[in-house]
Order: sequence, then C-alpha cells, then structure tokens
Amino acid sequence: MQRAALLDAARSLLSQGGTEALTFPALAERTGLARSSVYEYFRSRAAVVEELCEVDFPVWAAEVEAAMSQAETPEGKVEAYVRQQLALVGDRRHRAVVAISASELDAGAREKIRAAHGGLVAMIVEALGDMGHGQPRMAAMLLQGIVDAAVRRIELGAAEDPGVITDAAVAMALRGVRG
Repeated sequence: MQRAALLDAARSLLSQGGTEALTFPALAERTGLARSSVYEYFRSRAAVVEELCEVDFPVWAAEVEAAMSQAETPEGKVEAYVRQQLALVGDRRHRAVVAISASELDAGAREKIRAAHGGLVAMIVEALGDMGHGQPRMAAMLLQGIVDAAVRRIELGAAEDPGVITDAAVAMALRGVRG
C-alpha cells in the first residue's frame, strides 16, 4: 500500500510540476513517510520513473487497445488509436508520462519508455497493413508522430480546443495533408 501511495504521489508531483517536482522529500511529504522510508521502496528518482512506466503504460495501452477493438474497419481502428491517446492527455497518468518523457533519465528508464511506445505503435501496424500501406511499421511510427505532435499541442494549451486538435490529427492520419 505504501508503494502504491508513493507512485500516486509521484504521478501528482509529475503532473503538477514536472520532473523537477519529483523529489524524495516531496514524496515523503505527500505520503507522510520519513524521507529515509522512501529510500526503502526506491533507490532513486529513476527507479520511481521506471516503476511508473511499468505500472501506467500497460493501463494506458489497454485503454487504447480496447477503443480500437470496438472499431470494425482498419480506418476505424486508426481513428480510435488517435482519439483514445488524445483523450488520455488530461489523465494524471498521461501527464506523468509526458513529464517523464521530457526529463533527463538514465538508460534503463529511457529503454522502458521506448519499449512501451513500441508496444503502442505495434498495435496499429496490422490495421495500417490492412489499409494497404506497403510499410505498415514505418507508417505506424509516422502515425505516432502525428499523435505525439497533437499531444504536445494540447499539453501546451494551444489556442485551439483539444477537440479541434484531435479532429485535425484524425484527419491527418486518415487523409494526409489534404484534410
């Protein structure tokens, strides 16, 4: 229970203040533990980040996969893939992941993030192949680039409503620059 409380506190700190806010004194204060107790659960900030990735990415990916499974066509799967990821932007888990991704991390944490993103991209490869893409893996990586750009735009508080950004990302994914 303490480990879960520490992870929840880490999510809050990351979503509210970015990686600079994720400190052991702040974790201790948020959970009511002594700072030395935090070290019993995690050896470093990177260890907290790695565990957040292990816990949160699969949940996030399952939500994207569930949305895709509701679609009946390859195009519908692509739309669900984009829309669900962008719908998760306001979720604390997602904000924590974005903060984590933007930070200076050790090689182990970076590899876990890359692997998780690779799993997300792998979900859409089959649908893109079914749509006739000759290189569906590359198309999936480019599609994720569209999603990542839309995420950044939403996170930055762009002038457009998040729904407008989402619709534009879906149009780009399905119809390219012709809209």
